[in-house]
Amino acid sequence: MPRVLDRRAPAAPNPHTLLQLMWLASPALPVGGFSYSEGLEAAIESGRVTNETQAGDWLLDQLQLCLMRNELAVLAQSLRAWRRGDAERVAELNQWVLTTRESAELRQQTEQMGRSLAQWLRLRAEDPRLAVLEALQPAPTYPVAFALAAAQTGAAPREVLLCFAFGWSENMVQAAIKAVPLGQSAGQRMLARLADAIPPAVEQALQLRDAQRQAFAPMLAILSSVHETQYSRLFRS
Repeated sequence: MPRVLDRRAPAAPNPHTLLQLMWLASPALPVGGFSYSEGLEAAIESGRVTNETQAGDWLLDQLQLCLMRNELAVLAQSLRAWRRGDAERVAELNQWVLTTRESAELRQQTEQMGRSLAQWLRLRAEDPRLAVLEALQPAPTYPVAFALAAAQTGAAPREVLLCFAFGWSENMVQAAIKAVPLGQSAGQRMLARLADAIPPAVEQALQLRDAQRQAFAPMLAILSSVHETQYSRLFRS
């Protein structure tokens, strides 16, 4: 008997969930993401990134070598931990993020954005898990805090990671536009490249186990450290 293909579209998130994800992905979310370049500004200052192609290549590498293997993997695991009420696992993942930040700036970024997101969550419905988040020492990190915010939406892990990655992409493309500098059309072309690369990166991140998470990007760490004493700069990292 010939196989009948199921041509039905995959189930989409309900409108409320979709709007919550769009809200979390927005650069307007008041967590300060727009003020960081994550080493990109130092790469521009050093002459490694001077045009649209180089900026796009840099961000694609950062997505695949850093974000996918680190923040996205932690986000997926934290989301599961929040949903089953595993505070010990949440604390373990938060500590891993703090321990693997390779420069003072990168650590300050994840702590500041984590605290800011926790404060934003206070404006929303009461959630007893928020006390667990705020008690993390020395601070909640951004992917762990984002996981709690996403857990409140009821969205599937894949949707949450797509949301996080696209929000990161928008912030980083805007950093490139300001610092290279580039035009808006160049920014849209870079964002299109990242949008094509995000889904496979998310699929890989969802499969990573603890021993497969990585935080190893030597050049990025060096540039981030150099940025701390850079003479003139627009961004905090």
